[in-house]
This record gives sequence, C-alpha cells and structure tokens, in this order.
Amino acid sequence: MLEIARIRENKDQIIEALKVRNIDVTDKMNDILDADAKWRESLTQLQEVEAESNKIAKEIGKLFAQGKQEEAQKAKEQTAVLKEKEKSLKESVNELSNSLQTLLYEIPNVPNPSVPAGNSDEDNEVVDEWGTIPDLGEKAKPHWDLAADYDLIDFEVGVKVTGAGFPFYKGKGARLQRSLINFFLDEARDAGYQEIIAPFLVNEASGYGTGQLPDKEGQMYHAQNDDFYLIPTAEVPLTNMYRNVILNENDLPIKLTGYTPCFRREAGSYGKDVRGLNRLHQFDKVEIVRIEHPDKSYEVLSEMVNYVKSLLEKLELPYRTLRLCGGDLTFTSSLTFDLEVYSAAQDKWLEVSSISNFETFQANRLKLRYKTADKKKALAHTLNGSALALPRIMAALLENNQTADGIKIPEVLVPYTGFDTI
Repeated sequence: MLEIARIRENKDQIIEALKVRNIDVTDKMNDILDADAKWRESLTQLQEVEAESNKIAKEIGKLFAQGKQEEAQKAKEQTAVLKEKEKSLKESVNELSNSLQTLLYEIPNVPNPSVPAGNSDEDNEVVDEWGTIPDLGEKAKPHWDLAADYDLIDFEVGVKVTGAGFPFYKGKGARLQRSLINFFLDEARDAGYQEIIAPFLVNEASGYGTGQLPDKEGQMYHAQNDDFYLIPTAEVPLTNMYRNVILNENDLPIKLTGYTPCFRREAGSYGKDVRGLNRLHQFDKVEIVRIEHPDKSYEVLSEMVNYVKSLLEKLELPYRTLRLCGGDLTFTSSLTFDLEVYSAAQDKWLEVSSISNFETFQANRLKLRYKTADKKKALAHTLNGSALALPRIMAALLENNQTADGIKIPEVLVPYTGFDTI
C-alpha cells in the first residue's frame, strides 16, 4: 500500500509511473486525496472538541471547590454536549479512515524506473540465458508420460481423491520431490537464511498484510467457518511474522526461508498449459524472504536472483532470466525478475521462480518499521523469491534427463535421493 504522505506530495509522478502498468489512476488518486482531506478535517475537529472537553472538565473541579455550584453545573452540561459531539466525530473519523484505507488498497505498487513497458508476458525483457538445451530427438516424452512409464506421479488418482491439479507422488517420484525440498532448504541455510516451519493457513489480517487480500481474482482458498485462508506461498506467513513490529536498525537484514505446500485456485486456467505438473492447485515450494534497509534492497534483489540462478546451475537446468514488464508485474511488486527453465520435451520455457522487491508497499500494510540511528521510525523494504517452486523443476528434470536407460539424476541430488537413475 502506498503511503498517503507520498501520494500527497507526488500525486502526478505516481500517476505517470503507474501508466507503465497500463492503468490510469487519476480519478482514484483524486478520490484518495478527497477522502484524506475529509478525514484530516474530521480528525482536527475531533481533537479540538477533545481539547475543549478536557479543559472544561478541569474547570469543573475548580468551580465546585470555589462553591460556584450553578456555574459548575452549566459546565457539566456543556461537557455532556461535547461528549456527544466527540462520539459522533470519532465514528466519522473511523468511517472516513476505513474508506481511505479501502481506496488505498486499490492502488498497485509504483514500478521501478527500470521496468519496461508492455502488456503481457510476451513483452518481458530477456536479461540473460545459461546452459545448453538438450537435443532429445523425436522420441522425447513429456513428463506426464514419463511419470506414468516409471510410476512416479499419479494424476488420475489425484482427480479421484480431490480433483484436477492435486497429483499423488509415488515411490522414486516422492523421494525425488523430498530430495529437492531438502536440497533447497540446505542451500538456503548455507546462504545464511534461517529456516522456519510456518502455518499453512493464515488469518485475514495476514492476507491484507502482504497484499493477497482483497483477492480480486479469486485465487485463494478460503476456510469460511474459521475465516482462514490457505497460503498461496510461504511469503505470507513468513513476512507476517513481522506485522506490527518495530525493529532496530541493527536487526537488519532479516533472512528467512521455509518450505510449505502452496494452494492456488488458478481460476480461469485451461488448455495444454495446465497439463501434468505445469499448473497445479497444490504444489511444494521453498521460499526465501528478506527484510532490508531501503538503501540496500536493490543490491539484495540482485543477490537473490544470483542465488536462485546458482540452484538451477547446480541442477544442470538451462535457464533464462526475465525482467517483467509493467503489464505482467504483480500488484504488490516494484520490480520482479522471473527465472524460467527449458523443458526440452515440451519445447518451451517454464517459470520456476519470481524474485521481487516490494520496497515499502508491504511494509506499509504490515506497519513493519525500524528505528533509525537518530531514533526515528522508517518503513523497511521487503523482498521474496521462489527458491524454488518444485512442479516445473520436477517436469524439466524428468524431461531433460531422459535416456534410453532411464532418467538420470543430477549429481548434486544423488546424496539426497540415494540413487542416480530412475
């Protein structure tokens, strides 16, 4: 959520910057500033009434002590009138504050100046590529066929037990999945991230804190009886650990990692792009989260991108890095880099990680601040990234490493799997 002070001071610049997202927020900005003016006016009136009421309350005691009963009684009557007015103004201030908050929730984050213009993922900017795309020949099989041939993943049983997008991993498929999780967690630990086992459900305040709510696209699963939400990523519980927290400057940086299943309705998804592991409703992911000083967050973003690249290189998966254009940027992000691996049998790139800097956007919602050296409070910057999401990593590993003798396991995973070939 953008800070209201920033909007007051930089309305025109924000409107212009958000055009990179292909939106015009001029009317919404005017509505926000109108609501802000009304809120501040009501707040000033409330403060004046409270001050007057407190002043008269102090005088009442003096009047009684001086034996001025009639004047004291009139003052009490005046106080009663002021209390009613104070009550009405408090209700108005709270109502206007909630209306202003609702309007602010509708404005996405301001893109970093380096974000390219564009309408969709087709306009994302390729930053670099690594690795050699394997030539598997015409007999190469997609991962869903390989999973069936080697009895690794059962999609049909998943449909029977739950529904489409909820596969069962079996035997060596389950061991490979678990091995990837452990490998990613160990790598994150060695890179200085503290491992956290977090809840898989969060409350509404947490959803608002990191920007998943309000859920305009209906992508979150909602447990209505308890008003809990199944997490779409570990970013939500990990970042919300610091909701309403004031850190000391020397507490920064904070580096967290966690493995969780992720739950996404993926409403509107259909066609060949959802086949097999390409798009699931439940999938496993290891996340990395950073809470940083604003002066260092973009340096840290580059560090996080390079870290995720190192994981892909150790897995020997060809990848490319994309800088997302304005039209493909998520609501909360200021700058995002996607990493995609090449799926040789499907002959296409598959996104396996998004690494983003949210600047103060989440921190403002979370009220996540730190004390500066001169004891002032400032909003921290938050960042996160997939390190890594497993389904498409699994798909690429199976497809790219298929041979006539079976599926070769990358050397770095053998100590985790206990086998080098499926």
